[in-house]
Amino acid sequence: MTGGGRLTTHVLDTARGCPAAGLRIELFRIEGEHRTRLTEAVTNGDGRTDSPMLSGDAFVPGTYELVFHAGGYLRAAGSEEVPFLDVVPVQFGISEAGAHYHVPLLLSPYGYSTYRGS
Repeated sequence: MTGGGRLTTHVLDTARGCPAAGLRIELFRIEGEHRTRLTEAVTNGDGRTDSPMLSGDAFVPGTYELVFHAGGYLRAAGSEEVPFLDVVPVQFGISEAGAHYHVPLLLSPYGYSTYRGS
């Protein structure tokens, strides 16, 4: 079933007041105790991925996890040698196959927040 839905994300560096360019993101599908890696992307100069993380026939209801590799980005941005935040996993559910799910990350060296955006 092709739903026409899509999953997008972006990352904003709230400490520096700019998009988080060059941050690696992985997407996993969670089924019980199993995690299946679906894709990987790196944020562009606008802090977004160049294409949706999930769309088309692959976009089906279920539990997913975006894994934001914040440590590498924070080190490259000049943060401490061992960052407080290294990997930020965000698990969420998709229930509508035809909807747009947008999961942004607001990131600083010592904290983050996320929400379902538009």
